[in-house]
Amino acid sequence: QVQLVESGGGLVQPGGSLRLSCAASGFSFSSYAVSWYRQAPGKERELVAFITRAGGFTSYADSVKGRFTISRDNAKNTVYLQMNSLKPEDTAVYYCNTRDRLTMIDYWGQGTQVTVSS
Repeated sequence: QVQLVESGGGLVQPGGSLRLSCAASGFSFSSYAVSWYRQAPGKERELVAFITRAGGFTSYADSVKGRFTISRDNAKNTVYLQMNSLKPEDTAVYYCNTRDRLTMIDYWGQGTQVTVSS
């Protein structure tokens, strides 16, 4: 019943921008912190950004600090990842994730492809 659906990926030029969305359903969205992860071919999945339940605290991987911004709109059950100054090394499938702290179950979306290429 818990479902996360990513969207907004695509092909962009280096230096370009893209905004990803993660739409949630089937649970009390405002009670959950959310993370964005990414995985490039042949590489392990890495944590990109994190946001707390009310959006009062965020954190980022060093590789994206100053370029990416995570935010959320609890009224719309949606988390966003604004990506600016994109680099080819940002190319990956991007996933959103949330964890039920009571059951310790992780929920993942299906991912959205981001390709940065000139």
